[in-house]
Amino acid sequence: MASRVGLDARSEPRCLGRLTHFHVPDRKEAHRCAAHGVSSNNVDEMRVLTVVGARPQFIKAGPVSEALRDAGIDEVLVHTGQHFDERMSSVFFEELDLPTPKVNLDVHGGNHGEQTGRMMLAVEPVMIDHRPDVVLVYGDTNSTLAGALVAAKLHIPVAHVEAGLRSHDRTMPEEINRIVTDHVSTLLLAPTQLAIANLAVEGMSGSSVVWTGDVMYDAALRAVKRNASRPVMEDQPYVLVTVHRPASTDSAVALGAIVDAVAELHAQGLAVVWPVHPRTVDKFEEYGLRGRLGDIVLREPVGFLEMAHLTAGASLVLTDSGGLQKEAYFHGRPCVTLRTTTEWTELVDLGWNRLVPPTDAAAIVAAARASLGTTGAKAAPYGDGHAARRIADAVLTMR
Repeated sequence: MASRVGLDARSEPRCLGRLTHFHVPDRKEAHRCAAHGVSSNNVDEMRVLTVVGARPQFIKAGPVSEALRDAGIDEVLVHTGQHFDERMSSVFFEELDLPTPKVNLDVHGGNHGEQTGRMMLAVEPVMIDHRPDVVLVYGDTNSTLAGALVAAKLHIPVAHVEAGLRSHDRTMPEEINRIVTDHVSTLLLAPTQLAIANLAVEGMSGSSVVWTGDVMYDAALRAVKRNASRPVMEDQPYVLVTVHRPASTDSAVALGAIVDAVAELHAQGLAVVWPVHPRTVDKFEEYGLRGRLGDIVLREPVGFLEMAHLTAGASLVLTDSGGLQKEAYFHGRPCVTLRTTTEWTELVDLGWNRLVPPTDAAAIVAAARASLGTTGAKAAPYGDGHAARRIADAVLTMR
């Protein structure tokens, strides 16, 4: 490229030439671009591009986005579209006071590889256009992996919230997502001491690893305050049920066993509150299971605040969700998890959570009956409710 008058070609910032898919100006280059009258980021304001796509990520992003704003950070919120149903997406933005996403990639459906690939194709030009200082990702979904991989290939630093979680079950797509994301991230924001230990085993330690506590606890404390004036939602003891993971829903044997167990608990006198994930409804029909639920009334999916209220009032939580295991604990409720492994092993060790195979109806019923009326040990494995502030402070160090 020919040099411009008065500018040595060897020192010319790349923004004066053609921006390629393999280069995003860093902060030093941004200053040099500005000096030559070329548009770039506001060099006095840090910019973070946040990638979200699924219900748990919306919940976590609520307190973190507020903390980023309070720290003076410009956030570009990108929704991949992974959870696109109104009941699984928009309601959370409204309840959590999240800003409307600046970009919605509208990518959903398809197998894991296809969905992740389409997300990567869609998010790459967004990152090139917005030129963030940092890309922030949450958890372990396909949205997480897509955002982290694209940023890493563009040489944009990646900050991973919930780094270091391990179920040690690589048949779970989430386990693959979280492992790969950790290994391409620049800043590893660990929610627990066990997560830090997991990262150390894989060779990640030092200043790149920061303990923050669990931002879901921040969100749970907010929900308690906002739900304080709500009336009790049920007038009798009930079990709160959620099922959505492929291991539970893509197997007629597993989903049939779960349905039979829930029906048996209902027959034994427990009311059932089951907000049903859209994919689970489809599987009920596909496997012909709806009739086996008897007179149990299924509910539409609910927003975060209503789910928090239902969790706080439940006698027992029965779920295959990673997040709801913790939410049950935050609200002091026993939980039976329909999995043989969990990334939140602290809750099993403390006696708040029991793991049970989703394919064994009798074992599910037995674990549920054994859990009713119990509490685990008192502890604070997930911090003090100020994880969002620590996350924002850690991100500021990447400036």
